[in-house]
This record gives sequence, C-alpha cells and structure tokens, in this order.
Amino acid sequence: MHERLFVYNDWAHREELAGLRALIAPNDTGRRLFAHILATEWLWLGRIGRPTRSLDVWPDLTLEQCAVEIEPLREAWQSALREVDLHAKVDYRNSKGESWTSKVEDILTHVVMHGAYHRGQIATVLRQSGEAPPYTDFIHATRAGLLPD
Repeated sequence: MHERLFVYNDWAHREELAGLRALIAPNDTGRRLFAHILATEWLWLGRIGRPTRSLDVWPDLTLEQCAVEIEPLREAWQSALREVDLHAKVDYRNSKGESWTSKVEDILTHVVMHGAYHRGQIATVLRQSGEAPPYTDFIHATRAGLLPD
C-alpha cells in the first residue's frame, strides 16, 4: 500500500506544481506551503536513515527550485520503500527539539498525509484568491487510472 501511496504523492506533487505555475498572479503562501511539503519529505528520509538534502523545514524556495526537488524525491522514496523495514523503530528529534520514536510504516503514512494536509491548505488559499486549485484527491487519481493496482 505504501508504494501506491507514494506514486499518488509524486503525482500530486507534479499536479500542485503545475497548478501553482499556471496561476494568473503568483501565490506566495501556496508556494511556501508546497516548498514545506518537499523539504519535510527530505527531513523524514533522513530520519529513516536514507540519503537526504539539507533544507530548512520552511524553506523559501522558488517554484523552479521546488521543481528540481520532485524527481530526486520520487527516486529516494522508491529506493526507501524497497529497502526499509516497515516495522523498525526510529529515534529522532522533531523541529522543536523533542525526542520521539516512531515505526517506519507510521512515518511513511504520515509523510503522505502531511502532503495531503498542506495541499488542502494550498487549495483553500487559492480559492480565497479567486483561483482554481489543482484536483489532487487520491480518489481522483485512482478513478483516472493514475495509480498501480
């Protein structure tokens, strides 16, 4: 199931990027939220012992800089999903400096849900500014045949 969710997550990243690029007027809040989604995915990859990139949790990336991150993230998650022990526990510190322990499978689920949560925030911000957000719902991706069975 995680492999399918990460295919969805990658598709949703690409849809979100295309939607943000197509805006009549740039939306800084949407751009910042999208950059945060990507940056925290790198952070979580590092926490589960995978190669990562050093980005702030809330980086100020341009849309072009965001675009550069999408393909390496997809590849990194594909590799991680093939090699990680889903039941292993990982000790880490969050961005507040608090110590936590989580199972890898919970982290993977969180990563996808975190992205969906912030894409929902982006959709709200875009609608409030009179723009139509991209349709990145999981069920849409399944109905359109965009995900493996």
